[in-house]
Amino acid sequence: MRPLDVGIGMCAAILAVGVLAGPAHAEEQDRATDLRAAGWALKETGTTARFRGLAAVSRTTAWVAGSKGTVLRTLDGGRSWQDVSPPGAVADQLELRDIEAFDARRAVALSIGEGEASRVLRTEDGGATWTEAFRNPDPRAFYDCLTFFDARHGLAMSDPVDGKFRILATDDGGRHWRVLPGEGMPEALPGEAGFAASGQCLVSAGPRDVWLATGGGASARVLHSADRGRTWRVAESTVPAGDPARGVFALAFRDRARGLAVGGDYRAGQASPQAAAVSSDGGRTWSGATTPPPAYRSGAAWYPYSRGTALAVGPTGTDVTTDGGRNWGPLDAGSFDTVDCAPDTGCWAAGEKGRVARLERH
Repeated sequence: MRPLDVGIGMCAAILAVGVLAGPAHAEEQDRATDLRAAGWALKETGTTARFRGLAAVSRTTAWVAGSKGTVLRTLDGGRSWQDVSPPGAVADQLELRDIEAFDARRAVALSIGEGEASRVLRTEDGGATWTEAFRNPDPRAFYDCLTFFDARHGLAMSDPVDGKFRILATDDGGRHWRVLPGEGMPEALPGEAGFAASGQCLVSAGPRDVWLATGGGASARVLHSADRGRTWRVAESTVPAGDPARGVFALAFRDRARGLAVGGDYRAGQASPQAAAVSSDGGRTWSGATTPPPAYRSGAAWYPYSRGTALAVGPTGTDVTTDGGRNWGPLDAGSFDTVDCAPDTGCWAAGEKGRVARLERH
């Protein structure tokens, strides 16, 4: 779907999530959540690019990708950033809306747009050099998001072509890509598309499960595949749609059963009621949040090793839940487009005007 332009907001607030050893302590961790001990700490990036692509590798290592072909990488927790932008992406002023990183050296980035503007770029040397692995030859296709199941297998999704979402697949870490057959994909609704807002309209959990978020149609839907994108089933979410600016903008699944959906209406000043939903059955059914975020949210991430703690971000602030997405509360008023948490509990957020932050204890 076409690029988004949303507003800005910023003020200090405080968050903390207790960190325990692992999943066995998840319930205790959520009960011990302390909202006074940590918060977003902005990191100076030295750029005004808007970052909707974010890959959190660890507390020290993260990648961001954004406007004008910009890619940055930090190896020291955000104290310094390396400009590792692909020269071709900079020259063509590509909109990089998603980036998936396997470690500090290997990453795959997606640029969006109609026809040849949709490309996949890949690096194996920390961004010193990039290879163009895919350039979309079909003027009808518009790729929005990508995801990886592991270091070899990944997918990218395009808005509907010939009435169905198109899926691109790789089995070699992003070196080569192929369009999957469309027989297993349900028909798209009139006007239905994905939102290239945070790199989270296509997400995966485990070795084979993947979910696709939609908007713009009569209802905001979530499609699920249990076979790496070959066949799909579809479910309606409770997030309002019925307008090109409304729908599910981001998904987050902590395992193959428990998931979150956030979205709303991305236009500044427009109300976004019921902007979050939850699923406990792998996306077969969705329930609206009892207390949803108060406005449009474009990104979401689970806090590692927690039973029910997650973050949701948008242009008007960040919200947190500790009960699996049923109830959300405000945590920061700063503008962010996307959020991601690494396995070592390093959580990062990124957005407009070069804004990147890490969750830190005070």
